[in-house]
Amino acid sequence: MTEAILLVGGRGTRLRPLTVHTPKPMVPAAGVPFLTHQLARAKAAGVEHIVLATSYLAEVFEPYFGDGSSLGLHLEYVTEEEPLGTGGAIRNVASRLRSGPDEPVLIFNGDILTGLDIPALVRTHETSGADVSLHLTRVEDPRAFGLVPTDASGRVRAFLEKPQTPEEIVTDQINAGAYVFRRSVIDTIPAGRPVSVERETFPGLLAGGAHLQGMVDSTYWLDLGTPQAFVRGSADLVLGRAPSPAVPGRCGDRLVLPTASVAPDAKLTGGTVVCEGASVGEGARVSGSAILAGAVVEPGAVVTDSLVGARARVGARSVLAGAVVGDGATIGPDNELRDGVRIWCDAHVPASTIRFSSDQ
Repeated sequence: MTEAILLVGGRGTRLRPLTVHTPKPMVPAAGVPFLTHQLARAKAAGVEHIVLATSYLAEVFEPYFGDGSSLGLHLEYVTEEEPLGTGGAIRNVASRLRSGPDEPVLIFNGDILTGLDIPALVRTHETSGADVSLHLTRVEDPRAFGLVPTDASGRVRAFLEKPQTPEEIVTDQINAGAYVFRRSVIDTIPAGRPVSVERETFPGLLAGGAHLQGMVDSTYWLDLGTPQAFVRGSADLVLGRAPSPAVPGRCGDRLVLPTASVAPDAKLTGGTVVCEGASVGEGARVSGSAILAGAVVEPGAVVTDSLVGARARVGARSVLAGAVVGDGATIGPDNELRDGVRIWCDAHVPASTIRFSSDQ
């Protein structure tokens, strides 16, 4: 396996305000853009050439990663003029691939944090002779996902979108967002229009008699589509629960990057990361949270399972629990934000004005 496609064009609407100024794969997780973890894991699995399929805020990627040489990779970038969906994005970058018709091409979704055994997926693809192989994982409640039942040999039997009744839940296996395509199969995807690989490409291949193989790998897996999931994923990377060679330091209860400052009596736990130039004041307690670059947590504040955006400020004695503070926002002293509250970028919340929770 020498090349891959990374689908990084999504708008990240569910992640706002984290994605107002930053594309979803570039939001920092454990101190570096999330995409860095995916690139590093692909490199560790033997991938050498990666094409990034970009769309939303596409201009951000190349200035940061360049040609990929600093990561030991060769990166190329292809930008969609109009959103093309997952299948359309794959087809749109086909001309940049170097593989022969029968060679495998690895494809990742840009918002999945996983401990997938990538070489094992490739071996499954090659030994089964499949046209497409899919990483499958098992979940307790599959109603929010597409189900992928397989036979005893792992061959895919159907694709069932988001079951609503108990009778429809015929398996706990779901599409986990990583694939290996036979190179020639990519050229069968219609060009120049939106295509969903999940709803059109895979069911169409199956109906046409193609061999689609599933490999169940139930190691760590998390869809980072919501702020709460993203915060959890960042903490799990710091704690070492989610594997990545790109974590910029030793895994443990906390990760403080070199230019950050933390008061001696502040307490950081639960996989908290404090990014470049950020500061945590005296007596503050931060657990399971991400404090992004240049952010300030003032003395006595309590921040739990939350994300504080770049250059944002959390006032003294304020309490955040399951909250998101957008880039550049200011939370005055003595506020309380809980249970999914999101503060927009550059907003200002005066002292002692919020004491409520929201499930938005």
